[in-house]
Amino acid sequence: MTHSDTTTPLPPVAPEVFASAVESLTTRLRGRLDAAVEALTAAPVTTEGGTFGVRCGEDALVTLSPDPSGAVTDTEQARCTCLLAPRCLHRAAVLGACPVAVTEPARPVVIAPSVLSGPGAGAEPLGAVPSAEPDRSAEPNPSAGADRIAEPNQPADGIRPTDGIRPTERVRPTEPNRLADPGPEPAHAPADAPTGPTAAQIRAAAGLWTAAAAVLSAGTAGTGAVLEAELLRAAHTARLTGLHRAEAAALSVVRCLRTARDPYSPDRRAELVTALRELLVVAHLLKSGVPEPALIGAVRRNHRPDGSLRLYGVCREPVIGADDLGGVVTHLLDDDGRWYTLRDVQPGGPARARRAGTALVAIRSFLSDHFRVSRGGLIISGATVSPGGRLLAERGVRATVAAGRRWTEAAPATVFARPLAESAAVRFPASLVGGAGGGGDHEEAGDPGTGYARPLIGCDVEIAAADGEDLLVRELPRGADKFADCPPAPGPPVRLAPAHSHPALAHTANFRQLGARPGLRIRVLGRLDPDRVTTLRVLAVGPVPGTEATLRLPDDWQGRADLGYDLLHSDHFPPDITSPSPPTLSSCASRAAPSGDSPLWRVRRLVELAVTGGRRIAAEATRGNDHDGHAAALRRSGLVTGSDLITTLGAVAGRRSLDDFGRHSGADPDQYATQWLASAVYLAAAETDLKHGTWPGHEHTHTDSGHGTSTDTGTGNS
Repeated sequence: MTHSDTTTPLPPVAPEVFASAVESLTTRLRGRLDAAVEALTAAPVTTEGGTFGVRCGEDALVTLSPDPSGAVTDTEQARCTCLLAPRCLHRAAVLGACPVAVTEPARPVVIAPSVLSGPGAGAEPLGAVPSAEPDRSAEPNPSAGADRIAEPNQPADGIRPTDGIRPTERVRPTEPNRLADPGPEPAHAPADAPTGPTAAQIRAAAGLWTAAAAVLSAGTAGTGAVLEAELLRAAHTARLTGLHRAEAAALSVVRCLRTARDPYSPDRRAELVTALRELLVVAHLLKSGVPEPALIGAVRRNHRPDGSLRLYGVCREPVIGADDLGGVVTHLLDDDGRWYTLRDVQPGGPARARRAGTALVAIRSFLSDHFRVSRGGLIISGATVSPGGRLLAERGVRATVAAGRRWTEAAPATVFARPLAESAAVRFPASLVGGAGGGGDHEEAGDPGTGYARPLIGCDVEIAAADGEDLLVRELPRGADKFADCPPAPGPPVRLAPAHSHPALAHTANFRQLGARPGLRIRVLGRLDPDRVTTLRVLAVGPVPGTEATLRLPDDWQGRADLGYDLLHSDHFPPDITSPSPPTLSSCASRAAPSGDSPLWRVRRLVELAVTGGRRIAAEATRGNDHDGHAAALRRSGLVTGSDLITTLGAVAGRRSLDDFGRHSGADPDQYATQWLASAVYLAAAETDLKHGTWPGHEHTHTDSGHGTSTDTGTGNS
């Protein structure tokens, strides 16, 4: 049966396949490649028996035949009927229009953001309700992996270091039904292994640096399919030499570039800056021979815990993502305080996100719904967990319902035992070598290679005032039950923001109810906002033990309300609440303002402009009085290093080298990339330092090594 549709997604293509297709083109055809890829956006895609067909003209039909993993992993799987095939423009253009995939020896285990979660090849996320059709988890899924995006420090599963393999060779998959290893491979090297990268890895890192520097010089607007192919080829070479982290960073850059050129996608310049900084940092240190095991990265594998898992539901989080995705993520906790997620995210948009809160959860023979799971618990035997903490519904998984626990009991209570300042110190690490750093990692990514989800953050607060859609609160001291008859000592203000502001969800209505009752004490659970200092995006709330001025929730809610689904009414609040003194405007503005209000926005402006516009635009932006004013403002704020860095970056961007005869020989992309990287690393470290210093109760000292945000007197490159 043949099906034709302009919205049918093309299968993912391995990086080396697209790179080989571009390399086979002539110089003239390479110049026409970008226009050919853009022209294919409206071309209909036909599917027949797992084969995809794209009509590129009267005599040109490109067919893609994915393998059982759902991806095109061999050059022979992409064919064209024109006379120039396989060295034709049609074939390369179709491959360039396909999403990037990674050839993996077992099941695809590329960790995806929560808004892009969905059933994968060979393993479905727990929480997705299957249709009435027979189980086809072993059948090819052509669309699997199309919406999966690898994080900068999240290499694919099953890629082993391989020495002596030519870049054109392909690592072929093993048995598709092979069980995952018991746990993630350690990120550190064995004791008898060499202390630094091998010669092959150094060459691969140098190739990645050259390709990334060319992309940075061209900018988003100037980076076309040819430069993408060069970066993908370098990523494939890095993969063959075992540079897992570098390969994942390169693939993340390519995906961010394609998203940035999409006129219908939201502005994600910050993600592109983070991905490119990660790639350049790793490539620079590797090609310099730095013996840091974290630079190599680890193979990401599914985790099979020993014995059974006893999990307790904590809360539900609605998900609204790009490409009309919607659903729910239920967060669970075990007795040791480790976090897991149960996901059900599929196409459907905000309407599906609203309905998913009470949708059925199908775990083989077990059938329940997300509300009962979030209020109760699960006992899972044969559990398989992704490196990001996502429970997977594979063969052999069995689940039974179990009693839940309130937030005041055992493991859930430990979530609220740590002050916010300590949680902020853990959430915003300063190191860029051990991870993505700079706050650029995704919230749902989890800790690399651990098999556990990223922890949510909880605390007890007293509502002080409403500020638009947000709430200004004061954190209650530990042991707040001792203050049942008198208010606690006023603390520094903290801002609570809704996790989502979409009208289809209940966050805004619930925040309106809470903001109308200053003096109310509530227990909140959420995650820190990486872009707004002293801001907590709240997912759920509950009553504070030992006080009357708190919530009064129904018994079947198990002592908490999911703000995205449960509507708070007047009978959920105490009748009389003593209003506290409102926080002063100056303290709120100084502690709860977005980090972009600091002088560092001047550095970020040039760093992002250099990425989007390229070297030429960066040079033009630093000419004139505006740039001099930005540099002077940074110096007046004490950010001397930041002022020097943006001045030097502009000078290097406009510098052109001369040959022996005095002629312009073009710009030096290596020097420009080095200077941009110094500015980007400084920006990430300074913003992280700002976030640390603005959380109340956090002891903070500024340095002058490029990490300070108020007394930075360092000079030179960070």
